Amino acid sequence: MKIKGYEKYEKREYRFERIATRRTQEIINKIRLLGNCSNRSFYKYEQRQIEKIFDAINKELRTAHARFTYTKSEKKFKL
Repeated sequence: MKIKGYEKYEKREYRFERIATRRTQEIINKIRLLGNCSNRSFYKYEQRQIEKIFDAINKELRTAHARFTYTKSEKKFKL
C-alpha cells in the first residue's frame, strides 16, 4: 500500500543524510586542520587567541544545535 507523499519524504530524508554527512565530515576535517596550528615549532600564539577561536566555534555550534532542537513557537494573539 502506497501512502500519498511518502516517496517525497524518502527523497528529502535521503538528501538530508547525504548533505549532512558530507558537511559534517568537512567540518571535522577543518577542525583537524585547525589543530595542526597547535604545533609551537611552526606557530606562535597566546592563550587569549586560542580562547577567542574556540569561543567563536562554540557559539556557532550552540546556534546551529538550537536550530535543530528548538522550534519557533508562534505566539497567538489573545485578549
